[in-house]
Amino acid sequence: MLTEDERAPYDPMPHGPTEVGVGPWEGPWPEGEQFDPDLLREGDRRNVVDRYRYWSMDAIVADLDTRRHDFHVAIENWQHDFNIGTIVRTANAFLAKEVHIVGNRRWNRRGAMVTDRYQHVRHHADVPALAAYLHGLVEPVRLLGIDNLPGSEHLETMELPRRVCFLFGQEGPGLSEQARAECDGTFSIAQFGSTRSINASSAAAIAMHTWVRQYADLSGDAAWRG
Repeated sequence: MLTEDERAPYDPMPHGPTEVGVGPWEGPWPEGEQFDPDLLREGDRRNVVDRYRYWSMDAIVADLDTRRHDFHVAIENWQHDFNIGTIVRTANAFLAKEVHIVGNRRWNRRGAMVTDRYQHVRHHADVPALAAYLHGLVEPVRLLGIDNLPGSEHLETMELPRRVCFLFGQEGPGLSEQARAECDGTFSIAQFGSTRSINASSAAAIAMHTWVRQYADLSGDAAWRG
């Protein structure tokens, strides 16, 4: 039993109640294959929205698959960048179709807060392999990189393709030379201060939210606000 000052090891919130989630189900158990008997019995302390309380992980992924958006996210992984996990977490929040890790197969999952378990994560040895996969899909996907390069389109004024993959480079160096050569185009985010760039995970969130503003259906109950 946790004391008032202790935090549950799975608790993603640094403040607020000691524990998140709900305890064991009270009363007759609900019917449906989506429910996990262990969670009903022991409680569901995961960082999931209320609609998925007591659901098994497979059931949650299957439900998400029925309404995933048409954008993908790809991250170059040459330096074990800690931003990768945060980008994956944001991709889950905005319900990306797939997440692609390019380069090293192992990546820093800490910032993902286990959200990678609810995403389809693919690995590609290099950017040409990623581009070949995207362009070879039944409905081809354009590969757009984010970098402050001459000729980059302005994200604020461009109309994003509906089927698109956002490619992000490592914190600091940005997109690799190979990535720049393989991209179907690049875009940049307007800045007004003294720094020449913003954090990679912040840039990724801005890009994904721009897609959501252009294409996501906000009329029903699929979108929620925490």
